[in-house]
Order: sequence, then structure tokens, then C-alpha cells
Amino acid sequence: MSDYAELHCLSDFSFGRGASNAAELFERARACGYRALAITDECSLAGVVRAYQASNETALKLIVGAEFQLEDGPKLVLLCESRQGYAELCRLITHGRRASGKGTYRLTCADMESGMPGTLALWMPGLQPDTAHGRWTRATFGDRAWLAVELHRGPDDAARLRELHALGHALDLPLVASGDVHMHVRRRLALQHTLTAIRHRVPIAAAGALIFRNGERHLRRRDVLAGIYPEALMQESVRIAERCTFRMGELKYDYPTELVPDGHTPTSWLRHLAEEGIRWRWPQGVSDKVRKLIDDELALIASKKYEPFFLTVHDIVRFARGEGILCQGRGSAANSAVCFALGVTEVDPEVNNLLVARFISEDRDEPPDIDVDFEHERREEVIQYIYGKYGRERAALAATVICYRGRSAVRDVAKAFGLPLDQVDRLSDVFARGWGDSAAEERLREQGFDPDSPIIRRVLKLTCELLGMPRHLSQHVGGFVISDASLSEMVPVENAAMPDRTVIQWEKDDLDYMRMLKVDCLALGMLTCLRKCFALLESRHGVTKTIATIEPGDRATYEMIRRADTVGVFQIESRAQMAMLPRHRPANFYDLVIQVAIVRPGPIQGDMVHPYLRRRNGEEPVDYPSPAFRNVLERTLGVPLFQEQVMKLAIVAADFTDGEADKLRRSMAAWKRHGGLEPHRDKLMQGMLKNGYTAEFAARIFEQIKGFGSYGFPESHAASFANLVYVSSWLKCHYPAAFACALLNAQPMGFYGPSQIVQDVRRHRVAVRPVDVRFSDWDCTLEPDQRGHADARAIRLGLRMVRGCSEATALRLMAARRQRPFADVTDLCSRAGLDRRHQELLADAAALRGLAGHRHRARWAVAGVEAQLPLFGIESPAEQAVSLPLPTQAEDTLADYARVGLSLGTHPLRQIRARLNAAHCMDGKTLRQQPHNSRVRVAGLVTSRQQPQTASGIIFVTLEDEHGLINVIVWQRVAEAQRRALLQARLLAVEGQWENVDGVSHLIAHRLKDLTPLLGALDARSRDFH
Repeated sequence: MSDYAELHCLSDFSFGRGASNAAELFERARACGYRALAITDECSLAGVVRAYQASNETALKLIVGAEFQLEDGPKLVLLCESRQGYAELCRLITHGRRASGKGTYRLTCADMESGMPGTLALWMPGLQPDTAHGRWTRATFGDRAWLAVELHRGPDDAARLRELHALGHALDLPLVASGDVHMHVRRRLALQHTLTAIRHRVPIAAAGALIFRNGERHLRRRDVLAGIYPEALMQESVRIAERCTFRMGELKYDYPTELVPDGHTPTSWLRHLAEEGIRWRWPQGVSDKVRKLIDDELALIASKKYEPFFLTVHDIVRFARGEGILCQGRGSAANSAVCFALGVTEVDPEVNNLLVARFISEDRDEPPDIDVDFEHERREEVIQYIYGKYGRERAALAATVICYRGRSAVRDVAKAFGLPLDQVDRLSDVFARGWGDSAAEERLREQGFDPDSPIIRRVLKLTCELLGMPRHLSQHVGGFVISDASLSEMVPVENAAMPDRTVIQWEKDDLDYMRMLKVDCLALGMLTCLRKCFALLESRHGVTKTIATIEPGDRATYEMIRRADTVGVFQIESRAQMAMLPRHRPANFYDLVIQVAIVRPGPIQGDMVHPYLRRRNGEEPVDYPSPAFRNVLERTLGVPLFQEQVMKLAIVAADFTDGEADKLRRSMAAWKRHGGLEPHRDKLMQGMLKNGYTAEFAARIFEQIKGFGSYGFPESHAASFANLVYVSSWLKCHYPAAFACALLNAQPMGFYGPSQIVQDVRRHRVAVRPVDVRFSDWDCTLEPDQRGHADARAIRLGLRMVRGCSEATALRLMAARRQRPFADVTDLCSRAGLDRRHQELLADAAALRGLAGHRHRARWAVAGVEAQLPLFGIESPAEQAVSLPLPTQAEDTLADYARVGLSLGTHPLRQIRARLNAAHCMDGKTLRQQPHNSRVRVAGLVTSRQQPQTASGIIFVTLEDEHGLINVIVWQRVAEAQRRALLQARLLAVEGQWENVDGVSHLIAHRLKDLTPLLGALDARSRDFH
């Protein structure tokens, strides 16, 4: 049987074309006995690292290539013969992608006029070959060009083969067999047809010639190919494969070294900066313990040659701090004593039990991750600094692969089957909370579908096949790749959707596999809030504070936290966190570290939360099976809550090395998706048995590790976040007005919207004043309270709160007001240059109240502004006053929510309280007086819906009425049965069981009813599932 190498094969990274992934393609090619497999995605190397992994796992040779359709020329496949050819291919893809919009490319014959040295070219002649294209290919590539013969059991294959033989002879182009492969096996044809219909945005039934007429574009057995192609053409494919000697392993990545000054090496300069940091962090002298940690880590960094990476991160942080941009490292990097000394992280190794192996270890092949949070409003300055320093050729963001999920998959498949849009929407709702559970078919029936309908079954089958497939590339939230040489010689670079951004075609896992370093420049709203709050403290209170100078261990702050008075506080403001706070009762910083981590799926699914709470409350004895376990778990009362603890247990109890423990952690993170945890189970069990632990105990520990799943939380990350938890709590406790003002000025961020922030701060006896053009700046500001005290206990809402108002307009208004106060609406509009739209916005927002009176008068005044504006400098006579009625409370409330998103007047539920009482809905004040286990019925505006990733399927709903917030718990059974009311209601009535134990109160929902019609046109919005 003839040997064969497939030279033209698309993976699923040819979006909308390839119907199989690299692993499937290589497994199939190996099973068919191929000599090699080329992955030739269209103008893309986005899938090549996955192909490289699959090649290594199957021991089947990978040929790197790409397919191109030139605008003014032929369709070609280019294959990399050498490292030079790979660089040429990367540059070509980069050029084509950068010359066009996101997701497309543009290349012409002129772009290949260099001949693309180091590459081999296959000409795809098409159904009607253009001899001019063949001549151009031969002239451009010389003896590196072939004519590809691709036969798919058409009625004219024999004639086609004769035609191509003659064409090749005439053009002096040798022939080679190739397959135009789009799938690994024939049964993927239906999915491939669906992808084609999605890509062309036509139903399958109307696709016609766009779809393949048979399933021959799969990896066919060699005996089948031998019956189609002459042996010489198959042998030629092997000769070409043998010429392609380039291997992905040849790629060598170097980090920039220009940050090292003359007279230093990267090692000596990093040591110098670390020593400077030690003197800054520990002015009284560093302990022997920390000194050893830093020395050992520096030695490890040097052995891995990672010093330039650390120097680059230090430089980025130095820039941000120099510009007054708050930043803080997080994640596994917070295990690094060197990062703390460099000022990158804020987790002190002196007081925290760090595990550097979670960050970097001798036998860990992947490079470390350093994640740094920056203020979300100023991160772009950091990003542009990086681009400016290293240039677009050497710096780019990593990609993120956006894959099909339930709703996007079913929508695209349903459209491909020609279903009407209303049915597409309803099917999408079915998949909104997942698919495959016991209630899925019932949800279909609820939406009016017959689960046994052949077309519905077909749509659902193909939807499930599409789930998880790549849909398109997007940009990583902030992962930067920076290189010493041009990036585009190692990986193609393309335009991002956002202006002034470029993205490489590889994502995080690709970079790890290729051992390329990435620094994550992330955005965090709380840092913006803190900076703005510190500025308010300084300007309004004369108090200078920073994250580092907030007093630790403040009793009043911890008392506030234990009361769950944490609206707006970082990380512990969710309903689940608030429910846990009175039970956990944090009293010190490490309690906050635990608090951040404990309300997470990992500890919950590992059944660790309740044992920890029972032990903390003295309801269960704390025991340790050995001194080794005590050393690791004493701070968490014998219960493993963090990834680092699991790693340490594997090291001390089962004799894992640091690298093996880190591989265990990685397998924990991926086992639900990919499996692979069982080999670690055997080693863990054997190691623990060898060290004297019982088989039953070892099995229980392993089950807890499995429970962590992909949700285990790093202690270092929790400690980084706990720092911000405490600082934001301290500010809320001692300066509630300034903190709430800063929260409003940092929106959008956090769990709550402006309405809930304002309601909360008013409950803390802080006055909130409406938007008023006479006093409001763009930002919300602090003002003296009614008694004129200078402690700024009042908040003036800023013009930023008016929906649709631009900052430029607000700044013009402020500049005009500084010259002199506004006399009336006409004076305002004239001197501030307000256009008609902004005049109406401000009138509707009641921001003209001080100049024109109530809303009706303001609208009348605005309507007359154009006629009153002076013409040629001649003042117009004043218009005679008109008597207009006051708006009703309902009208004011509707307008408040429509234009500002909140109301400082009567709460909308107070206005309809009589109707709610008639519906037997008690208010929040009455609810809180009810005994535990009472059957109650309440109603409230839905402010948020949240579903943590726990096994229970619970949904937390937060309701708001005129007396505050009500926590509702909806179990999965109730949620599935009453989905429409749960997900669509803006005003929701809940009947259920009121629970109030140990300061934790919530309503367990039994019945839900949508009362939204009672709101009329009120525009009350919720924040859902974020």
C-alpha cells in the first residue's frame, strides 16, 4: 500500500469551515497510517500549537502551513520547509491580517513577490483552472511549486485527472495528491454543512453549491486513496513531507533585555532591584526567613533565565506608580517574595505562609504567570506605555479563543436550519442555563417545542456537536506578550476589535506550551474607587491615606464586616458572601483571606465549608492525623481550603516533589474537562500508605481534592484580594460618604448599581442630593451636611449620572459656571453651548430644577430656548410666565429611573404599596419581624440575579423595596419550574419560607410571580449573573 502525507487539511481554527479539532485529526491520521499531516488553516496559525501538541502525543509528524486566496491571483497552500519559511509565513499572515478588518485578510500577488524563501507552494487550480495563475505560481516559487490534485469521487474524476496532468505538463508543475480535508471522519459532514451555512448566513436548504455534495473531504484510508490517485501522486506527497524539516520546537523565544543598564547582567540587575526593595519593605532589617526565601527564589529565577521577565513587570509597575495609577499583583505571583520586594505584589512573606512552587519551581516547564491589577479607568495608559516602549512589532496582546456555548451554538444551528427568529429566541432561552440536565426536555415543552420532533432533535444533536468548538478569536483581557525580536516572526499578529490594539494568534495555553512569557495587565474597578476615595479624603477632609497606610486590625471595621454591612465592599458584597459573614464572623486579616476563598465552588464542592465552620464555632473537634498535617492545616482548623494546602499535603504526606505537586494542581484544574487525575490518585494513595496513613483516610483526602475541581482558590490570590477587602471596608466604615461617592464615580463596577449604592449610603445617614446644574460637577462630589458641618456627610450627584450626558458637555458647563452663576435656562444653554439633546436630557433628569422649577417647567423652558437665544447680540424680551401643573410622584419616579437610574424621592414600591398589600405582599420591615420558619410573601424590584458555580444549582436573587434589600434563595427545582418569572421579572413576588438564624436571614422561594406590569414604564434594571 502506498505511503501518503496529507498536505491540505483545515482544523476547527478555520472558523466556519473545519469541523474537527487537531487531536481528532492526528488520531485519525495515525490510525490511517499517514506519514505526516499538514495543518493549513486559512491565513492562520491560531491552531498550530494544538496541532503541535497532538503531533507530539501521536508521534505523527506535523507540517506547518496555511491556505490563502489571493485577491488577484490563485488559491495556494504554503508549507514551511525551514525555520526561515516559518518566519516568512508568519510575516505574510501578519501583513494580510493587519491590512484588513478583524476576522478577515487581504493579500495580493505582490505580497509574495519575494518568492517566500523556505516555503513550498501547492496551487489549488479550482474547477476551471486559470493557466495564468499556474504560470505565476511556477514563476514565483520555481521548483518549490506543485499543482495539487484533489479528487472527491465526483462524476468526472478521471477526466479531471487527465486535465490536470496535461496542465501540469504544460506549465512544468509536478502533480501531488492532497485532500482539501475539512473533517477527520465522514460522519462530521452534517456539522460541516451547518458551519458552512452559519459562515455564509444562509439556511442549509438554500446553500446550494456552497456545501459539499459528499463526505469525501475527510481523512481517508490509504487503500481508499490508492483507488483514487495514481501511486506517483501519493509518493510525491511523502517527498514533499520529507522536505519540510521545520519543527515547532525550533522556535526560540527571548524576553527583552534593554532594561538592563550597562555594567549589569539581568541577574545582577534583578538582584540590585530586589535589594533596594528589601530596604524599602523592611527598613528595620529583613528576617533570616525572608532573606532565605528571596535568595532561593532569585537563584531559581536565574536558573530558568526568567530575570528579563521580572524586570519588565517591575518596569510596568514602576511606570504606573509614577503616574499615580493604583496597581497590585495578584494570583500565584503573590506567592513570590521577590515580587513583594519589587513592589509588584502586596502579600508580605513575613506574615503569610507562601509556597513559591505554586508560582515557579525547578521541574516546572511552564513559565510563571504574573497578574497585575490596574485601575480600570486608567489601564489603557499602561497598555499604550507598553506599546510605546516596545513597539507594535515586539508587543501584542494574547488571544482568547471564544468557543461555542449553549446559547450561541443553538442560535447559530437553529438559524442554519431556517427556524423563524421567534423560535430561535425561544430555543436560546432553553439553553440559557445549560443543557443535558433532567429538566431540559421540560424547558423545551415550556417554550412550545416537541422534544420528539425530528427537526428539533436534529438541531439539538448538532448543537451538542458544536458546543466547545472555536467560534472566533478575541483579545485576552490583558495578557501581554513582549519579545526581544519581532513577534511576527514567531507568531502572526492581527488587529483587535478595539482601536490601537494588536493581538497575536495564540492564547494562554498555547503560550504556556511554547514556554513564552506573558504578563497580565488587568483592570480592577475597586482600585479606581480607592484612588478616587483617597483623593476625596485629602481634598475634603485633609486626610492622606494609601492602601499601605490604612490602620490594620480596626475593631469598628471588623464589627461592620461581621454584620454583613458590606454593600460596595470589594469581594464580600455578594449575597452568598453576606450570608456567610455572620456565620464566619471574621476578626482578623487571615479570617478575611479565608472569607474570600470559602464562598467558592472548590471548598463547597469539596464539602469543606461546613466542617470548617463547625470547628470554628466549637461544634466539632479539630484533629490532625499527623504533625505534618498540623503544620499545613492548622490555620484552617484541619480543613484544606486552598490550592497551596493541597500541594503542601501532597509534598509532606505523599512525598511529591514541588513539580509533581504543581502537576497535581494543574490536573485538579482540568480533570472535569479532560480527565487525567487518576495517575495522581495512585501516587497519592501509595505515598500516604507508605507514610503510615490509612487507605480510608487517603481516599477521603483524594475525594476532597477532586471536589476542588477546577475551582480551587490560591491562598496567595485570596490574600491579595483580602488586602483590598479590608481597605475598602475601613473606608466604608469611617468615611461612608466619601466611599459611596467614589463608588458612584467608578461605575460601572462591582455587584451593585448606583441605585443600591445610594439606598445603602442613605441608610448610613448620609444625605444624597440630586443632579443640579448649579452645583453638580461631572463626578459626584462631597458637600457639607444640612447643619453646615465641614465633615462632608452629603453627596451631590454628578452629571455623569445623567444617562446620555457626555463628559465634554459637562466640562463646558462647569467652565461656564466658574465664570459666573447661571441666571436661567437660556443663559445656561447659551454659555455652556448645550445642544438640543443635552437640554432635554438635563430637563428630564430634573437637573434644571434650580433654574426653571419642576420638570414640566424645565421642559417648557427648554422648548423655548431656541426662540429666546439672542440674535446678532440683541436680547429677546422675556417670555411671560406660564402656569404648569406639578408632576405627580409617579411621573417624577419614572423620569428619575429613566434618566438617572435611581430616585431620591418616594421609592416606587411605596407608591404601589396599597396594591402590593392587596396582593398579600408584606414589606421588608414587616418581613424582618417574622419568626424563623414563617411562611411569607413579599415583592421587590429585582436588583441582581447570581448563580455561583456550585453543585446545588442555587440562584441568589436580591430584591429591593422601600425598606432595603431582601435576600432570596431559589433552589434548582423551583428555578426550573418557574424560569420565566425568575429570569424576566423586574418586579418579583416571592412566596416561601423565611429563615433567620444567627444573624443570617433569607427567604427560601417556593412560588414566584411576575408583577412587572404594576411598574408601568419604570426603567428599573438588574445586574444578572456577573
